[in-house]
Amino acid sequence: MKLHPVSGKHSVRLDDDDARPPSSAKTGDALQRATKKETERISELQRVLYADARFALLIVLQGRDASGKDGTIRRVFSAVNPQGCTVASFKEPTEIERRHDFLWRIHQQVPARGMIGIFNRSHYEDILVPRVHDLVPKKVWSARYDEINDFERLLTENSVVILKFLLHISRDEQRTRLVERLADEKKNWKFRAGDLDDRARWDDFTKAYRGILTHTSTKWAPWFVVPADDKDVRDWLVARTIADRMDKLDLRYPPADASIVGLKIV
Repeated sequence: MKLHPVSGKHSVRLDDDDARPPSSAKTGDALQRATKKETERISELQRVLYADARFALLIVLQGRDASGKDGTIRRVFSAVNPQGCTVASFKEPTEIERRHDFLWRIHQQVPARGMIGIFNRSHYEDILVPRVHDLVPKKVWSARYDEINDFERLLTENSVVILKFLLHISRDEQRTRLVERLADEKKNWKFRAGDLDDRARWDDFTKAYRGILTHTSTKWAPWFVVPADDKDVRDWLVARTIADRMDKLDLRYPPADASIVGLKIV
């Protein structure tokens, strides 16, 4: 089983059934072994990416509250060398960020060539939140589809490879995870009252996500919808997609500098 890029030519399904793992997904020990294989592939390819320094890899993770963005980062990139990886989390804009265009703070966090950059939430929050909470007119947030597409095209034309994942969970699974957060003292620090407000706007967020997927899944920066009710299946699918894309980059170690060829160390 593989994830396939979202096509803007077709309607996007985001029903609860679409959040559950498909029957063809691996399970148990086989799933764990498959995930380990993919994370090791990412680790090996990252070493070459770093040395090659011709490309950057940008991973965008979006999803509802409790969809597993933190867990995906922790598990999928568990074998990655921290020196070659950055993580940026985008929350409510600061006062200085509000004084700039909405992409200003995003561009500062784009990974340099040789690096993997992970966005835990992203510039797509600047469509989701204003649309659902009616913070700006429609003409403002809808114009951001094209602005984001142009921005991402600019990045890819400058050797940034972009993969975008929507971690899609069902309403029941989100409830289960939010209840766990409230009950577990190791997790309840992550709970905020706004989580319940957003949950009450479930259908509005679904429409907003459909709009984003339809208008901003491009050949240069595709979206993938990940069934995320099962955390293990989620991690395997994301890891496999990333490893496969890195494999296609024809990464290679640079040749040794001519000045050190034949050099003897005594």
